[in-house]
Amino acid sequence: MATELLHNDLYRLPWTLPDNAISWLEPTSTCNLYCDGCYRKNEPNGHKSLEQVRRELDTFKRLRKADGVSIAGGDPLTHPQIEEIVAMVASDGQKPILNTNGQLLTKEKLLALKRAGVKGFTFHIDSGQSRPHMKGKTETELNDLRLKYARMLAEVGDISCAFNATVYEHTLKDVPEILAWGQEHIDIVHILVFIAYRAAPIHKGYKYMVGAKDIDMTPIAYAIDEERKITIMSTDIVATIRTKYPDFQPSAYLNGTERPDHFKWLLTMRIGTKDRIYGYTGPKFMEMSQTLHHLTTGSYLAYTHPKTLGRAKSLLAFSPFDRGLARTASAYFHHAMRSPRALFSKLHMQSVMIIQPADFMQGGALSMCDGCPDITVYDDKLVWSCRMEELINFGDWIRAVPDGNGEG
Repeated sequence: MATELLHNDLYRLPWTLPDNAISWLEPTSTCNLYCDGCYRKNEPNGHKSLEQVRRELDTFKRLRKADGVSIAGGDPLTHPQIEEIVAMVASDGQKPILNTNGQLLTKEKLLALKRAGVKGFTFHIDSGQSRPHMKGKTETELNDLRLKYARMLAEVGDISCAFNATVYEHTLKDVPEILAWGQEHIDIVHILVFIAYRAAPIHKGYKYMVGAKDIDMTPIAYAIDEERKITIMSTDIVATIRTKYPDFQPSAYLNGTERPDHFKWLLTMRIGTKDRIYGYTGPKFMEMSQTLHHLTTGSYLAYTHPKTLGRAKSLLAFSPFDRGLARTASAYFHHAMRSPRALFSKLHMQSVMIIQPADFMQGGALSMCDGCPDITVYDDKLVWSCRMEELINFGDWIRAVPDGNGEG
């Protein structure tokens, strides 16, 4: 089902380990939900002290430039000092972004977090979660819950609103409908993220090792010993989106470490109204926005302010420099000629991100996201957040090695 994308038609995002758009802070490993595919073991008393958090933020300041800090976990709203943590990130001159399931978010909590300096929320909502009173809900039925949080943020104002969803084999078909819901609320929903389901398979034919020692993978939260589809590609998600939005076109990417030809992160920005998507930004616009932000602030851009996203009409002035914007401007003005009322409608920007996490190669290697934004701190070092359980349990990265006795 995968669709073909050409690397030379897209902009390779310039993010690297020391110079990126985002850093990933985990002040807690405590969570109040189970999510299918979660990468972190839920620890009932997994809160870090403010001193530990300060040390990790100082490690970021020493080793990594970033525009924002994703505050995750676990669920960060379970941390009793989350407002202080948000304030610490803001005091470092970075945008604090909370990655949460939203269950503990109230209007009062939101106002307190805004006073502390929060700039955005990414709500993880999908049908693979054990949400109370939500059992059996489909992805489209969960749109009511998504809208609840979007409206809460819009009422408070000036806070970026993002949603992410894990994409499983049986929910791949629902992605276009989530995008259609996002279009319907393009004025208050700023980012939609789709993450292909991944897990570490405990295969016959492979042994797992740390150094020269064989290890048991079962303590790892993301290890599975059942047959499940863990090969959904970012291009599969693009192809599915195009069943409803035929002209959907990513404009920027990150590649894989072991497979540079893979698209591990795909990013685009669509422009339109609740009634019509006129088009998508192209690679030159992405390059200009990242480069200009780095020149003026010293870091690459993450989480554009909501007010800026509501001024998409001004972007059309850059259409001579970007083929995506040129097509968007043409579609908009052609529509305005038939319906002049469109000239008075506000145009909005909305980001769409597609992520293809760690890929298990046949030889046992893992292809990670090259230039990954979700880098966190462990033992004063920068590490992949999605594999940190290996360090917690075994002190080093796990290797999968074909043993010659099975399908591997």
